[in-house]
Amino acid sequence: MDKVSHALVEFREMDALAAQESPLHRMHPLIKLLVTLAYIVFVVSFDKYALSALIVMVLYPILLFQISGIPVRTCFYKLRVVLPLVCAVGLFNPFFDRAPLLFVGSVAVSGGVISMLTLMLKGIFALMASFLLIATTPMDQICAALRILRVPSLLVTLLLLTYRYISVMLREVSVMSEAYHLRAPKQRGIHVSAWGSFLGQLLLRSMDRADALYQSMQLRGFHGEFYYAESPRCTPGAVGYGVGCVAFFALARYVDLPQALGNLFVR
Repeated sequence: MDKVSHALVEFREMDALAAQESPLHRMHPLIKLLVTLAYIVFVVSFDKYALSALIVMVLYPILLFQISGIPVRTCFYKLRVVLPLVCAVGLFNPFFDRAPLLFVGSVAVSGGVISMLTLMLKGIFALMASFLLIATTPMDQICAALRILRVPSLLVTLLLLTYRYISVMLREVSVMSEAYHLRAPKQRGIHVSAWGSFLGQLLLRSMDRADALYQSMQLRGFHGEFYYAESPRCTPGAVGYGVGCVAFFALARYVDLPQALGNLFVR
């Protein structure tokens, strides 16, 4: 299987994850969207040296992985390309902030190391929460939740069509790549001399497919607004879940829970 076909399979696997059955999958998408946004905002707002307080926020994604039945390794495998880039953001902090912040035995740990680890965890936790939202909620339900929040229909439609068109474009690239390799069986990859014509043909084929898709949408009554699939009911339990999660986020943000527990048990 070539890389394009493998990417298409992985893309479809995300839709398969969102179609599973679990209490989290059945929850109203608006609640999940708001809780995810609140989680990311609270995680990002932590001080750059608040490493011990930030670690508590890992409880939210870990608990949701257990509820949804999605393995944690699936998340890290799907995000294997993005995670190194996120972790690389704070690599230079130890070179700019060398002042000792704490001592582990006789070893001094600088503020740059602490801020680097904090920044890495912020990015990892935000990606995990975003992955959980996409892996437990179909895209049309996410778009429906955005429309409830009065996000402009143009932006929501653009998001939905972009998401749906990714698989179409991947299929076109797979067909063109297979046709190229049938004509050049000993060629590894696509030769640089063929990049221009390959991209041009992809653009033309994409434009033709986009025009056909738009005409089919118009024949089905599309006039600038989608009629999204019916979302699950917003139950009192879902509202309680959202309020409880936001309350926990606020508590973890403004109270250093590890330090508080340490002071409680160690006197």
